[in-house]
Amino acid sequence: MGGFAIWGAAVIGGALLIQPAAGQSLLPARDAHEQVRAGSLVLVDIRTAREWDDDGVPLGAVKLDAASPGFELRLAGLRLDNAGKRIALIDRTGGLAASVQRKLAQRGWRDLLVIRGGMLGPGGWQAEKLPLGR
Repeated sequence: MGGFAIWGAAVIGGALLIQPAAGQSLLPARDAHEQVRAGSLVLVDIRTAREWDDDGVPLGAVKLDAASPGFELRLAGLRLDNAGKRIALIDRTGGLAASVQRKLAQRGWRDLLVIRGGMLGPGGWQAEKLPLGR
């Protein structure tokens, strides 16, 4: 996998913000947290191991580096293992997750969600003061 491009980007206040593409499904971080706790959502943190160490990981998230070999295959496995649950992607500020979502949508993955603001962006996981794990 690899080679994800970012479209519709803007830099505001030093943060890279991604404008949602038409049809893109954004999920507020607080809603994602509640759905993970309820068992209806699988949250996948697609950042790197260094970012997980630096910023923590959303409580209950599955760590799966989007740049790692076999990313899409492992994501497909998560999807099969969690039939009936929605899957949401979280990254640093939403850009990579939006790009991954668009790329996978072209391959038929029409049901992936992106966490609005990611971990560090406005309205994101840390801005909402949601719990972290490791």
